[in-house]
Amino acid sequence: MRKRTYFDPLPREGWPDLKELEPYFFAPPGQELSYAGGNDSWGLSAEGLYGTEHLDRKAGRVDVDLYILLNPQHGVVLGYNKWDGRENRKLEYSSKGDLGRLQERVFSLHGTPLPIGLFIPFAEAWNAVKEFIESDGELPKSIEWIDVADLPPDAFSV
Repeated sequence: MRKRTYFDPLPREGWPDLKELEPYFFAPPGQELSYAGGNDSWGLSAEGLYGTEHLDRKAGRVDVDLYILLNPQHGVVLGYNKWDGRENRKLEYSSKGDLGRLQERVFSLHGTPLPIGLFIPFAEAWNAVKEFIESDGELPKSIEWIDVADLPPDAFSV
């Protein structure tokens, strides 16, 4: 399985040691390392889960991405996307926060509108990220998820 990390300044190949990621989730408010360099969006990905690394994406390979978006006031939005080439099926989930706030928005540093109702606390997000790494890309069970198909069509618009 090929693993990649998208956390500046951590190495891109493989997944980082958990101790390297902790400061992104447990820094004092407003001082999270994730905001250094003007970035609030991070991620982890893997190609070839379940021994499918030798296959083409459209011919049986299983790939997964965990997107991580941080906001100092609201916490973290996690997005889990899995392409299962064995079944030609894509699974898309988002962390489930206070769904009563889905129509409220905050903008990422890149200008992306994010529903406040999908944010979860930093500590909960950390447990899910840790579980993702330790399980080699499985959907973490430590938090609640919502299928993106179940979100209102305008969830990520203004």
